[in-house]
Amino acid sequence: MEVRPSPEQEAARLDAVLQKMERVRQARRHKFYLRDDHITLSHGSGGKATHNLIEGVFAPAFSNPLLDRMDDAAVFALDGSGLQVAFTTDTYVVSPLFFAGGDIGKLAVHGTINDLAMAGAQPLYLSASFILEEGFPIAELRRIVASMQQAAQEAGVAIVTGDTKVVQRGKGDGVFINTAGVGLRRAHWPLGQTALQPGDVVLLSGSVGDHGIAIMLAREALDIETDVQSDTAPLHTLVAALLEAVGEGVHCLKDPTRGGVATALNEMALASEVAIGLDEQAIPVHPGVRGACEILGLDPLTIANEGKLLAVVAPEVAQQALAAMRAHPLGREAAIIGSVQADPAGIVFLRTEIGGMRVLDMLVGDPLPRIC
Repeated sequence: MEVRPSPEQEAARLDAVLQKMERVRQARRHKFYLRDDHITLSHGSGGKATHNLIEGVFAPAFSNPLLDRMDDAAVFALDGSGLQVAFTTDTYVVSPLFFAGGDIGKLAVHGTINDLAMAGAQPLYLSASFILEEGFPIAELRRIVASMQQAAQEAGVAIVTGDTKVVQRGKGDGVFINTAGVGLRRAHWPLGQTALQPGDVVLLSGSVGDHGIAIMLAREALDIETDVQSDTAPLHTLVAALLEAVGEGVHCLKDPTRGGVATALNEMALASEVAIGLDEQAIPVHPGVRGACEILGLDPLTIANEGKLLAVVAPEVAQQALAAMRAHPLGREAAIIGSVQADPAGIVFLRTEIGGMRVLDMLVGDPLPRIC
């Protein structure tokens, strides 16, 4: 006969776990230290090493009120116009250049659009700059450029300026693409990773890990039978539907790219000084991704995505937000995966499928280099 713990025992167990988490939080309060003497691939992973690099080099040098928010895009008002503009930039170094579900060109357009969308903006114009390696096939360049144009046209944005540089053979990796984007902001309320409040609900627009696993399988030519494809997609219409449905009930939007869901949620928890609790059973993971992760010893929650978003919303609009996301083609698998609480601040924890609880940290190391 199974003996279940009493409510008092369960409360005491939870309190003990939270006390442990608080000790971890205190140890992690000043965790971003740059001790490295040279750049490593881990500095581009989007996880702890990336944050160490940003906090140790770029943030103090370029500090200003817009940059210090560390959101996906800077948002500012145009003098005298009353318009709020979102501005972002990104660089794409994916390897291989072509993979199941996409290519570096499509990825560059979608990624820039999504960073604008996470700021609550309607994307309008993009730039595209290319760093080409001597000897790179023109036919492949044409294929990439055509893919970019198709992705931009389908998303309703225009590529309006750019640049081209060529480096010597062996000094590049075929092609690198830098993009920037501007858009007009739809959301005129505080929206970002500093806006989370205890009681908020965390939603995820669909299954995690598809992009990173598709890249790894294409690059390593692993003999794993799966139909996993990159989820790269422009998310601005999904965001528009969500904002139209619940408006100011949306407190934060973030696309979990490098470092995956784990890193994105840790960034939110640290920025807002709150805790985020997740239900592992509620997080959608496709069987092919789960199987590949089990074989390769990877955690789906630290794997990159390029067509998913996290939305943190007020509790009273959570069901309405979920319905709006599920009604959109890019949000059919949307789920409520957790909630925000006051303590232990700066910690993300996972209630596991077997009834335990563990701290979910940022990505450590670099299991998937060059995924975006």
